[in-house]
Amino acid sequence: MKRLAIYCGSATPADPVYIDSARAIGRTLAERGIGVVYGGGRLGLMGAIADAALEAGGEVIGVIPQALVDAEVAHRGLTELHVVGGMHERKAKFTDLADGFVTIPGGTGTMDELWEALSWAQLGYHADPVGLLNTAGYYDHLIAFWDKMGEVGFLRPQHRDLLIVDDTLDGLLAKMADHVPTKPIVRMSHADL
Repeated sequence: MKRLAIYCGSATPADPVYIDSARAIGRTLAERGIGVVYGGGRLGLMGAIADAALEAGGEVIGVIPQALVDAEVAHRGLTELHVVGGMHERKAKFTDLADGFVTIPGGTGTMDELWEALSWAQLGYHADPVGLLNTAGYYDHLIAFWDKMGEVGFLRPQHRDLLIVDDTLDGLLAKMADHVPTKPIVRMSHADL
């Protein structure tokens, strides 16, 4: 994996575990020669990852909608900053630029990005690994929900492994490196559906 799209929050929660983890992720990816593709913001976890990766000599590519540039939240010191028209364009650009996706703690926008990456993998629009870093148990309930979708039957058995989960970055990156794409819906027979 040469570049990873990192989905995360633009907020800075009171508990320092989240911002500290974001900094460690940025630094670690840069040290491993893995470029960061992210939302292009300078605030919160977004800014922490970008700044740490840049300080460690890494490549950091931001993709940000014009409306957020106008709101003056864009990070101006990146390797590259792509300004796009809106969120759909932003997510498509993430997919074009990255070899995989890592979601760390965040809010509504982060969830939107994660679910679209999973949906696109399920459909066959990309075959890249989709990782979820469960920092401090933040995603425990989401992981349980993912399992529930499979138990009930809304998530096909062949797609249950699309979401790659670990509590550590090292563990997550190792699992993502071993990722084998599943058979997407667009290549399934009617009987499989």
